[in-house]
Amino acid sequence: MPVNLTTIIDLIRYGASRFGAAGLTFGHSYDNALDESTQLVLHALHLPHDLNPVYGQARLTAEEKAEILALFERRIRERIPAAYITGEAWFAGLSFRTDARALVPRSPIAELIEAGFQPWLGERQVQRALDLCTGSGCIGIAMAHYQPDWQVDAVDLSADALALAAENALRLHTPNVRLHKSDLFAALAGERYDLIVSNPPYVTRAEVAALPPEYAHEPELGLIAGEDGLDLALRILRDAPEHLEDDGLLIVEVGESERALVELLPEVPFAWVDFRVGAMGVFVIGKEDLVAHAERIRELADAR
Repeated sequence: MPVNLTTIIDLIRYGASRFGAAGLTFGHSYDNALDESTQLVLHALHLPHDLNPVYGQARLTAEEKAEILALFERRIRERIPAAYITGEAWFAGLSFRTDARALVPRSPIAELIEAGFQPWLGERQVQRALDLCTGSGCIGIAMAHYQPDWQVDAVDLSADALALAAENALRLHTPNVRLHKSDLFAALAGERYDLIVSNPPYVTRAEVAALPPEYAHEPELGLIAGEDGLDLALRILRDAPEHLEDDGLLIVEVGESERALVELLPEVPFAWVDFRVGAMGVFVIGKEDLVAHAERIRELADAR
């Protein structure tokens, strides 16, 4: 055991250095070695994630140091994302339980949620909202948390993911969320919404095969969407008008598949969201535009 590591700061620095030397990949809730090391150290010490830096010089017991070093070794040896080790991920300022039943929460849509979906909603009044492919429930539950007057439906095909989402709904006290098991809109006949939001699978088969080992711990069902990553996005575009109110809005994350979508549907006026860190492959479109281009969208979706 390294003998010169005595404080919280010492262990955080040491973990970050070990992670960097091991060539780990980051991108599950945190995007760098220093933040993941901090997450693991504070978890092992049962301290809050926003611990005042003044405690960084606090000395650790031998038992505490041993536990932290064991977590570092597991992160390096198993290449498991730190969020799965701690069982917690932060999304839109909220703490979500996370495990291998669903992807680690990390969508840029969190920024839209915290901004009340402005300026995109404009003067629209939202009574009912839908989160398609909810996974851990992070998007739908965060919407329900920040907009307690909204009735939010959260849908997923995976029973395991829905069980995790139910735990998170209880954890965050969001009684205005309903969970549904459904293949996209299949079980939502007759349901209509003012806002539909989705972070569906959008990674190509080739991309999944090339992903670093950290991503192998996540369910493939939440990642793969065909050869161009658009199998689910096209179905959502095709079927959303039937479930949107007349002035309803659809927001979908397609990530790196943005280019393929624009090439397939160059005539469709997708509005691409600029986030604080730049473009992230999230589009906004109204029902009117979906209806106007429904024939071409249906042709492409039906061919999948």
